[in-house]
Amino acid sequence: KIAELKMGDKVLIKPGEKIPADGIIIKGQGYVDESMLTGESRPVQKDKGDKLIGGSINSDASFEIKISSSKDESYLSKVISLVQQAQASKSKTQKLADKAALWLTIIAISVGVATFGAWMVIKGDLAFAVERMATVMVITCPHALGLAIPLVAAVSTSLSARNGLLIRNRTAFENSRKITLVLFDKTGTLTEGVFAVQEIKAAEEKYDLKNILQLAASLEKESEHPIGKGIFKKSEEQKIKLLKVSNFKNMKGEGITGNIGGKNVAVVSPKYLNKQKIPIPKKLQSSKAATTVYVLQGKTLLGSITLADTIRKESYEAVRKLHASGIKCWMLTGDNKVIAEEVAGKLKLDGYFAEVLPHQKQEKVKELQKKGEFVAVAGDGVNDAPALAQADVGIAVGSGTDVAVETGDIVLVNNNPEDITSLILFGKATYKKMIQNIFWATGYNVIAIPLAAGVVPGLIISPAIGAALMSLSTVIVAVNAKMLSTKTGGKK
Repeated sequence: KIAELKMGDKVLIKPGEKIPADGIIIKGQGYVDESMLTGESRPVQKDKGDKLIGGSINSDASFEIKISSSKDESYLSKVISLVQQAQASKSKTQKLADKAALWLTIIAISVGVATFGAWMVIKGDLAFAVERMATVMVITCPHALGLAIPLVAAVSTSLSARNGLLIRNRTAFENSRKITLVLFDKTGTLTEGVFAVQEIKAAEEKYDLKNILQLAASLEKESEHPIGKGIFKKSEEQKIKLLKVSNFKNMKGEGITGNIGGKNVAVVSPKYLNKQKIPIPKKLQSSKAATTVYVLQGKTLLGSITLADTIRKESYEAVRKLHASGIKCWMLTGDNKVIAEEVAGKLKLDGYFAEVLPHQKQEKVKELQKKGEFVAVAGDGVNDAPALAQADVGIAVGSGTDVAVETGDIVLVNNNPEDITSLILFGKATYKKMIQNIFWATGYNVIAIPLAAGVVPGLIISPAIGAALMSLSTVIVAVNAKMLSTKTGGKK
């Protein structure tokens, strides 16, 4: 059991398994997916002596590690501690409706007693004085006010849930109207979080691009590496028939090799080509923001396949809509500066923070808040949790980690960045309805109380009419709340 692990224990981690606790590699080498923890989109190569973080995913090799920290001192525990501190520091605002109801109750009693006293002095008729007092108290009863906010909350919660927005914190949702800056996580939020083939190039014109992909995919079918999965998926999309592979071999940190049709074929890294002193033509080289592998047949370089974490199509429209609403868009990522700059440029973001660790993400949010920004953070990983907790509005992507979802104020079920724009607009509409309801529930008292008290000559309201007016205000509040769904057309 993971709970029984302690410092100094030696643990075998098999391919595809989750690292159970922080540790140091004492045997083996390979790639580890740390994207959910650090934001690094590409698998990180690990060798003997390197540290592994508990919760990361082992890709394609076996490791033997020595546990280096206790459960309470682990990287993940520190992240959770940061989340708890940020959540505890949030102020608990008292509802406007609660204050209004309290004051309306005080006014009802005070004005009722004053009305009784005044009419007893003026007229000396006990029955009439009691009738005026009763009418004032009935008409001033904060009955509609008690329903004003809950009715809008019920309608908005139901409507947002049907459209993929799960509200966990009502105050944060209502405050979404104040957002001036949205801070996006990159991997898994603005991007797909998986490697996809961007480009296939041939070393010479005589080599067929389809054949290069066929050879690479036939080999990668045997691999569990994220890059291999991206190449294999591309071959499936193009409906390429894969070839039979024999003598498949995984070359640690350098690539894979095998025999296809009696010839040795390899899919390798630049490191392997340099080691074998095989020159890389300039036209096959790619930007540092992408990962490129090379396909060899024997010692002949056939071509290259470039892969990268692709930007979600919805991200472009999400940023455009937010900019149109006057909201700044920034990116916060643990990935390297080259990749961050490329993504920020393509999406036309206002700025970005790169190579940021979880506790630093929280600090970046604080920095923006000190500058007067009302910050919303959108993310899906464990590394985003402290920032989500620190943000004025934390938006968790539903397909992300449980820690992120539990920390977020609002959860995007559909993983669509465009829903953030919908959230802000819907938050504004909801708040507007709440203010309208508070007005309808209390505003009519400005006219009704003087009439009920009998201060208008020749116009006396009976308790029955007072009860009818009070009920009417409740009906108006209920209808107005229901109109939230009608006004938005059932959409986010």
